[in-house]
Amino acid sequence: MQSAGAGLKPAHVQQKGNMDTKTFDTFRRIFYDTAGININDNKLALVSARVGKRMRELGHTSDRDYLKFLIDDSTGEEMVHLLDVISTNVTHFFRESRHFDVLTAVVKEWVSLGLRKIKVWSAGCSSGEEPYTLAMVLREAIGERGVEARILATDLSTRILQKAAAGEYDERKTADMPAVYRDRYFDKQGRGDSAVYRASEGLREMIRFTRLNLSTVPFPMQGPFDVIFCRNVMIYFDNDVRARLLGEFARLLKPEGYLFVGHAESLTGMLSGFRSVEPSVYVKGGALLKPRHEKEHDTCTHSVAS
Repeated sequence: MQSAGAGLKPAHVQQKGNMDTKTFDTFRRIFYDTAGININDNKLALVSARVGKRMRELGHTSDRDYLKFLIDDSTGEEMVHLLDVISTNVTHFFRESRHFDVLTAVVKEWVSLGLRKIKVWSAGCSSGEEPYTLAMVLREAIGERGVEARILATDLSTRILQKAAAGEYDERKTADMPAVYRDRYFDKQGRGDSAVYRASEGLREMIRFTRLNLSTVPFPMQGPFDVIFCRNVMIYFDNDVRARLLGEFARLLKPEGYLFVGHAESLTGMLSGFRSVEPSVYVKGGALLKPRHEKEHDTCTHSVAS
């Protein structure tokens, strides 16, 4: 897959309603170099619309003037805002539900073998549906057996992380959630069209939300993680960025730990050190199920430097 800005003709044609191609190519290179986001050359209209949204918020009327403003911003804050609007955040509760069936079986087995702490990373957590689903699944699998479960949830977008941390969803967003989970783990607030379901305090306490750029390695946290979910994120990266990211997952994942990726993501030939359990589910190295020593968990943290 080619990187953004590569292999394009140097035409500077202005398309009606869109930015000119030279400016578009510059934005593509910026998105790739900053966040590893690989934007195809047929996405001019999409980039123009999303950059235009940010320009209107700031009162800019020229693409090139805004581009100069972005480049001249030494604080880097404007880049964060722009990446917020360019990022795509599509998700729902229990998405690709087979993964949660596998996770449930694995966690139950680990707990029966004596595991008392479990650490999970939701990499590319979007608006929070995935980490909250993980929290519910872990609570159900663990039951009353006194196992501590913690989830690190990261995303590139500060805007979407604020929404995720609030843990509030309208009835439409919770439609894919089994009613028993919604009743057990969410509190209904308000009535009618204004009603929202808010994740319970116990659920929210399991999760730490923080910003992380998955294209910038190595990551500023320590492992090991027992499970990593990185689903429908790597489709936006080229193979160079994917390889670096998978190398970090291998470094941070515990031996015999699990990596879940999106069903649409093809990683053939890129998963050195992992073996396939089933489509889109991988185990790092050795035996499928093996108890961990408690002292290994006690000395590790999944904090991210601020």
